[in-house]
Amino acid sequence: MNTHIPKILVVDDTRANLVAMRHLLADCGAELVEASNGNSALAACLDQQFALILLDVNMPDMDGFEVAQLLGETEHLRDTPVIFVTAAYADDINRLKGYSSGAVDYIAKPINDTILKSKVRVFLELHNARMQLQETLEQLSARNRQLQAEIAERQRAEARVRHQATHDMLTELPNRMLFHERLRSAVQYSMLHGIPFALALVDIDGFKAVNDTYGHPAGDALLQAISSRLNGQVRADDTAARLGGDEFALIFQGADDIQPLLNRCQEICKVLAQPYPLQGEHGAFLARVSASIGIALWSEKIDSDETLIQAADRALYQVKESGKNGCALAPM
Repeated sequence: MNTHIPKILVVDDTRANLVAMRHLLADCGAELVEASNGNSALAACLDQQFALILLDVNMPDMDGFEVAQLLGETEHLRDTPVIFVTAAYADDINRLKGYSSGAVDYIAKPINDTILKSKVRVFLELHNARMQLQETLEQLSARNRQLQAEIAERQRAEARVRHQATHDMLTELPNRMLFHERLRSAVQYSMLHGIPFALALVDIDGFKAVNDTYGHPAGDALLQAISSRLNGQVRADDTAARLGGDEFALIFQGADDIQPLLNRCQEICKVLAQPYPLQGEHGAFLARVSASIGIALWSEKIDSDETLIQAADRALYQVKESGKNGCALAPM
């Protein structure tokens, strides 16, 4: 709970009046700050926050009306309640002038002790209630920011878990599970819209020799380099996935023309056959591997995604049997 002690500014050009006010409000529960003229009052308001201002109207140089009007023109001060303390409220005209200048109440001179204390108590209670409300709102705002941060962190953690569950840890490519999910989606989309797609299974020729000769860290680095090259050869709506070991898969969306599809796969073979500068157990070396690619084009004759995979696998076996480092299209 806020333990802040409220402050009351008492403005009067007569020293005796300031002393009398100090005596009357000694036990009101607020700290009294005194000002003997309008300029001093304005300076105090700029430096401190007041729960209430008791403002004498009749002062030389700058009267209470002018002070109240200037306070009302300052954004962070205009909500500070001002009570005019003056004998000038004997008629309605002066009362209206006081209210139009920004006063919320007035106390007529000579001051009635009971009325003064009662009005001050009411405004202090209002101030304390406003401070408690502000503190509560600040606490709620801070808690809301904390909750938003916790929600954002939870969402990031959930996204990381989802990513880890659907992506290969070594290469960051979609894993076998996500590959099958995207393949099924591609099948459904093609069946609904009649737009063909193609599946390519990729097997790396010579990977085992690199792994056995230069060690598993070099083999892992090679798989990462191969994955990066594969990613560079697919479009945004295509999929390059690692199925496990040195086996990869590609899903080509919108593959409605056979020759461009074969050209793309042949280009992938060329890209993957370029040397890989790597670091092995005994220093730097150039890894040389190639790729065998089996391609199957989706058509209405194929009854399932598994049938498409089997067709691509048969085409891959054909490439392997023919000497590797190439691609072949499964019969349609």
